Amino acid sequence: MRYFIHFAYDGTAYCGWQVQPGVPTVQATLDKALTQVLRQPVHSLGSGRTDTGVHASHQVAHFEADFPAEMTFDLLRYRLNRALPPDVQVLRIHPVGDKDHARFSAEIRTYEYFVSLRPDPFRRDQALYLDRAPDVTAMNEAAAYLVGQFDFTAFSKVKGGESHYVCYLYEAGWRAAPNGLVFRIRANRFVRGMVRLVVGTLLDVGRGKLTPLEFQQVLHRQQRVAASGAAPAKGLYLSKVEYAPGIIPDSPDLLEALYSA
Repeated sequence: MRYFIHFAYDGTAYCGWQVQPGVPTVQATLDKALTQVLRQPVHSLGSGRTDTGVHASHQVAHFEADFPAEMTFDLLRYRLNRALPPDVQVLRIHPVGDKDHARFSAEIRTYEYFVSLRPDPFRRDQALYLDRAPDVTAMNEAAAYLVGQFDFTAFSKVKGGESHYVCYLYEAGWRAAPNGLVFRIRANRFVRGMVRLVVGTLLDVGRGKLTPLEFQQVLHRQQRVAASGAAPAKGLYLSKVEYAPGIIPDSPDLLEALYSA
């Protein structure tokens, strides 16, 4: 039977989500715990990749397994969280249909990027520290040009392997957060490296190196060399993965807070 597993992780110690030989990854860590607890080989497939050092406050994967008779979802979550390291923790597990897919059934994903405007040793790997506040008004004026359907070639890694670079953005903007700022971007899909390149270029707007209109021109030129450098990975979080009604069972648990954010 197929199941969805919702979980969060601090990506600091990992070389991204996807399994790679010889290096620690989130997927390998999760698969090891599932295999250990369920006492059978288990392979998970995530809703999408995150790069080295990128975090997730809400990631989703699916896996297939046969549960022992006494295994409940609460018990499985408890045992997995004991087997997993503290920087990867399970939020929820539930059954889905045989054709429901963590990646291909996902309709919308949201990323958030955190900027700290005050030195904080406890967030050194979880937010980008800036010693000078950027111009948030200018950054939001520029970010507004991203909303809608556009070709994001300018904000993609070279040779990212995508078949096309068109994405539909529902939301893109900065807001105040405790001791800093957070950028939220919500879309039907993202191309490789897109969010960090968008953030890096918006920060150049905030520093006065680009005007909002010049930012729009970067988008429309569809040339990678036109954008600024990528923002550091440590400030980026996959924060929400959304599916069509009926795939995620209604339940007043941790995901209710996520989906109402």
